[in-house]
Amino acid sequence: MENLMEKIVSLAKRRGFIYPGSEIYGGLGGTWDYGPAGVELKNNIKREWWRTFVQLRDDVVGIDAAILMNPKVWEASGHLESFTDPLVECKVCHERLRADHEDEIKEHEKRHQPRIDRIETGPKEKDFWTEPQKFNLMVEASLGVIEGKKQTVYLRGEITQGVHVNFKNVLDSTRIKIPFGIAQVGKAFRNEITPGNFTFRSREFEQFEIQYYIKPDEKEGKKWFEYWKNEVINWYLSLGIKKENLRFRDHTPDERAHYAKDACDLEYNSPFGGWKEFQGIHHRADWDLSRHSKFSSEKLTYTDPETKKEFTPWDIESSGGVDRATLFFLIDAYEEEKLEKDETRVVLRLHPKLAPYKVAVFPLLANKQELINAAKKIYDDLKIEFMTAWDDRGNIGKRYRAQDEVGTPYCVTIDFESLEDNAVTVRDRDSMKQERIAISELKNYLKNELQKTNTR
Repeated sequence: MENLMEKIVSLAKRRGFIYPGSEIYGGLGGTWDYGPAGVELKNNIKREWWRTFVQLRDDVVGIDAAILMNPKVWEASGHLESFTDPLVECKVCHERLRADHEDEIKEHEKRHQPRIDRIETGPKEKDFWTEPQKFNLMVEASLGVIEGKKQTVYLRGEITQGVHVNFKNVLDSTRIKIPFGIAQVGKAFRNEITPGNFTFRSREFEQFEIQYYIKPDEKEGKKWFEYWKNEVINWYLSLGIKKENLRFRDHTPDERAHYAKDACDLEYNSPFGGWKEFQGIHHRADWDLSRHSKFSSEKLTYTDPETKKEFTPWDIESSGGVDRATLFFLIDAYEEEKLEKDETRVVLRLHPKLAPYKVAVFPLLANKQELINAAKKIYDDLKIEFMTAWDDRGNIGKRYRAQDEVGTPYCVTIDFESLEDNAVTVRDRDSMKQERIAISELKNYLKNELQKTNTR
């Protein structure tokens, strides 16, 4: 769809999903603020993820580790040494880009070519860029109150390490047995060189991850690697993402970290450059636990309760970006539908579990107190069970269109007839069909409808 991303960005701001960070001060590159609808959508995604992968499973527990960690954590994990991107600098404008982002480099060259053609002694194609140099992505911070004596720490570049350093604590405080996972949702930070594509690449972002610990056995490793691939993709499909927009891409041997036994990315067919990664499955073997054991001098092993054999577990990691998932859910749900009289309806066909608001309540007229009173009573009753929106602006048609753009599955209108027959008009987002429902049955009706499987 032409200019789809422009439409997504416009809708996101117009309907309160996502705003540019610090906008009134000119913004801050790579930062975004989630508005009223956006924070509900993002929270719903995280809530469904936690429910599926923690609440409903007996083999996964959760933690919430601190963002600030002892700097030795990042030394042990290798981030201070190798958490780098290859960087090149444009000799014309001195902008820096990642050397491995070929599409961005080509687009940059295309923008500057007219200027290059006008400069007889300007750089030729072969020396348009400087030689690649490594750039560390860790974001530094300082702790302490006395200048000159502050401790350099880092905002975590990933949430993974908070799980590994708590491996022993979780074992000692729970009755969980291998194979088992530790899940976490939280913020991470990276000094990205070229943040862009809306929220796809940001300097502050959120992740949801499971580190799944298994016996150090090749067959076990292959089995659980494939298992988590299936679990992850099925979760996205269950929440309405179109199957044709998802694929796995296996890492080539030269792409993998030196310690990785296997790795693949779940990719989405995006409108900005095609297939983009937003979830990874990684066979990390015993790299993390072994490194932290070595650097901390703490034994991070597991003893089989039956065989009494002691070993360092292997780790199958499932790591996803919450912001990227949120963006792709928005893109995947966006549709433009042609109606009569050349009218176009924009609708977000979000799965009901993810929709920011489950129902919106309208009084037919905003200047009739008896309608407002009746509608308000219904609104107050529904909001106890559902995230409910109130809207009394403009005519009913405009209110329907506004709720379609937010993705609200059902709209409830209270009219003059409602005062007589104690019933309301319920309008379905996807079909636009309207049905008269008794007020006494409204809550049960909505519960039943919202629990039905999404049939997009």
